[in-house]
Amino acid sequence: MEDQRIKKRIILLAGFLLIIFIAGIVYAASYHTEKEPEYSLVSNWAYFAVGDDMSADLFLIAPTVYTGDEYNMSLSDTSTMRNFVGALNMERGIYEDCTRMYAPFYRQAAMKVYDLSADEREEYLEIAYSDVSRAFKWYLENENNGRPIILAGFSQGADMCCRLMKEYFGDEELYSRLIAVYAIGWPVTEEEIAAYPQIVPAQMDYDTGVVISFECEDEAVEGTFIYPSDVHSICINPLNWRTDTSPAIKEENKGACFTDRTGNITSEIPALCGCYIDPERGVLKMTDISPSDYPSSITGLPRGAYHIYDYQFFYRNLQENVRLRTDAFVNAEVYDPDALENAS
Repeated sequence: MEDQRIKKRIILLAGFLLIIFIAGIVYAASYHTEKEPEYSLVSNWAYFAVGDDMSADLFLIAPTVYTGDEYNMSLSDTSTMRNFVGALNMERGIYEDCTRMYAPFYRQAAMKVYDLSADEREEYLEIAYSDVSRAFKWYLENENNGRPIILAGFSQGADMCCRLMKEYFGDEELYSRLIAVYAIGWPVTEEEIAAYPQIVPAQMDYDTGVVISFECEDEAVEGTFIYPSDVHSICINPLNWRTDTSPAIKEENKGACFTDRTGNITSEIPALCGCYIDPERGVLKMTDISPSDYPSSITGLPRGAYHIYDYQFFYRNLQENVRLRTDAFVNAEVYDPDALENAS
């Protein structure tokens, strides 16, 4: 009798564990097959045609804000969606004076994805990019109407911009509409440029059809999980708009701006910092500031990794540069100093 009771308990326990296992599979499957957002619905856009009277369009892609337990953000997660819009608002002031803005909600990869190997990350980044790509395709077919375009993003958003460049901008007619790509806080490598000739690194402050990319670090930092020590990225200095190692002094910094989640500037500091390009890794090495004054809020980044400040340190210089490149594109069909002078 005792043996039968033990067997019965084992069978019940096994059945219970099986139910839990099946429920886990069903949950995981339902999560990964969450309905794709339909971009004909304005509700699936954080910004939709904001600034309708502008002469150029901005397609803006949010950085990583989701820090939850899943590997991709759910678009039914209202708390994270508020953070998503808040992150975009912190960047919008750089672009909104001269662009009509579009920014899709997308099932972005979670912060925990970056703890995985590069190969393991790709499954979740592909989910994110599938949304971004469909949103961009819908925008092109229904909203763009041949208008000039700026692509912009930070961190994961910059990665998504580069993926759009690879998929769409090999088309010469579409590329001819590209003002610039602000792919900030994500490495753009020489290998990518060789494989995708439409990815053209910026060389100065007014060239168009180009990619602007950089990352901020203290001089002591040797590598991060975003910019590993053995990766060399293209880089342009947003203070002097040079691609060599010529240092930019802090007086060239027209204003570091720190914004809240509504986009309001809460603090502005002219001449906060200078910088120069590290020729070994293609990152910006910052001068005149201390890591203790600008700590990172991202787990896994070392002291002196200024990733979260990439936009903020150069806010006014970037704002001015977006205006300059847009004016160069819209008002002068040939991009040289004489054309710019004649157009002004």
